Amino acid sequence: MITHYTAAEPAPGLKDLTDRVRFLGTEGKVWLDEQRMLLIQVSMMGACRRELIEMLGEERAKGFFLRLGYQSGLKDAELARKLRPQGSDVEMFFIGPQLHSLKGMVNVKPLQIDIDLENGQFYADIEWQDSFEVDNCQAEGLYSSQPVCWMLLGYAISYSSFFLGRQIIYQEVTCRGCGDERCRIIGKPAEQWDDAEAFMRYFQSDPIIDELQTLQVQVANLRQRLQLEAGRFYGIGQAPNYRKTVALIDKAAPGKASVLLLGETGVGKEVIARSLHLRSERAGGPFVALNCAAIPPDLIEAELFGVEKGAYTGAQQSRMGRFERANGGTLFLDEIVELTPRAQASLLRVLQESELERVGDTQTRKVNVRVVAATHEDLAQAVAQGRFRADLYYRLNVFPVNIPALRERKEDIPLLAEHFLAKHHESYGKKTLGLSDRALEACLRHDWPGNIRELENLIERGVIITDENESIGVEALFPHLPVSADSIGLASDGSLVPQTPASDSGWLQQVMSSGLSLEAVEDAVLQAAMERAQGNVSEAARLLGMTRPALAYRLKNRSRGDGQAHP
Repeated sequence: MITHYTAAEPAPGLKDLTDRVRFLGTEGKVWLDEQRMLLIQVSMMGACRRELIEMLGEERAKGFFLRLGYQSGLKDAELARKLRPQGSDVEMFFIGPQLHSLKGMVNVKPLQIDIDLENGQFYADIEWQDSFEVDNCQAEGLYSSQPVCWMLLGYAISYSSFFLGRQIIYQEVTCRGCGDERCRIIGKPAEQWDDAEAFMRYFQSDPIIDELQTLQVQVANLRQRLQLEAGRFYGIGQAPNYRKTVALIDKAAPGKASVLLLGETGVGKEVIARSLHLRSERAGGPFVALNCAAIPPDLIEAELFGVEKGAYTGAQQSRMGRFERANGGTLFLDEIVELTPRAQASLLRVLQESELERVGDTQTRKVNVRVVAATHEDLAQAVAQGRFRADLYYRLNVFPVNIPALRERKEDIPLLAEHFLAKHHESYGKKTLGLSDRALEACLRHDWPGNIRELENLIERGVIITDENESIGVEALFPHLPVSADSIGLASDGSLVPQTPASDSGWLQQVMSSGLSLEAVEDAVLQAAMERAQGNVSEAARLLGMTRPALAYRLKNRSRGDGQAHP
């Protein structure tokens, strides 16, 4: 069904959009929903336009600004479907023109819009008033024989194409920038334009820019190979304190000494242990890992040193322990503080003599194993408390390495997030647009008590929850994250107003003490919403956080009850 709009009808209100704007002056950030924005001087864009035209020529500069606007439109199209999910096709589509106006780029006046999402039909006739690009050209003395609203046009094309799910092309049929009375654009599907193919060449890469992009791709590929190589050995990270850890492992790797990895749970101790193994002379041998805390105390010795058939009830056959399986390679013992006193004594013997006895056996077996131990506890304190053997501690503590917590290397969060996104995109067979600006900001603020393991789990959650080709929002990662109160929003008239949490007690006490019935309170709320929305039922429904049919039903019941007509 085609949804139709003409200029005679009232446009949807802006409040649901202005409520998404936040100015955090103390942090130097401006937010539109989960997108970080910039407030910049229009004159700066004018100077940029002049320089690009002089450097590249008008046609190449036009292509650059068309592509720049295109990228902006994609982000806003993604946002549109989240803001008005209950609105009509036209109401949802209006978000694009309204965001254009809200950002101060142009005053958009739709004259006619016809949308049929189901069949992909589309037609738009729109007037642009006070285009910032026209003002740029006039201020810089840049006169042109062709329309000049390039960024605005690129935005409209990508926004509408994303929204409709098919290629939509706009053409600026008149423009004040080239002497016309007004700026006016027409939008319709690409196949309905005779020059569509020629026009879309503007969105292909420019030869000069293409050379730069080729160089960037080569650099990116080289960087990716280096990161993959580093990731193979050390995981991912460029923070100074993490690189210091890597440097220590580099020094320890060639030798034979035991290494003790210290750090909180989830910091990646096993990754570092594997890295050490791969950089050592034992890289061709096995790498065997055991979490000592995951094995029952009465079975830990059998798991470590092996067991002979009949040694205890249930031992149906002889089997090797982790030490024998790691012979010629590296054994990683995580949470070593959880070992029983007897297992600690047996481990000390293996470290000193390089030999062991299986549980229930008297035969001594030689092993050649390098032990990398790890713990999140303070082993010296465990020794003082009598929970860990002092001689074993000194034997393991030959080369201690501390692995920093994630909150101490937050500059690595974007790199780690990208790594886990790629991993889980492949795992779940879907591709999101990655973390939104706000989601990344929330990640950088989080303390990460679960460290890298927690980050990976949250990224996986975000990939699962988020739809294809959409950004992962804050709610997908941190569903219970409170909204910051230290912000400023926009009032309906455009003025800045503090955004402070509403008091739950003041208005409630007034209502309860007034003696009003629940029906009277509901009537007052509905009437206030309709007045604020100037009779627009869809807008009033958005203000009340309900669907349009639900509000229409309540309004209908009110009109029956008081005998008055309501919208």
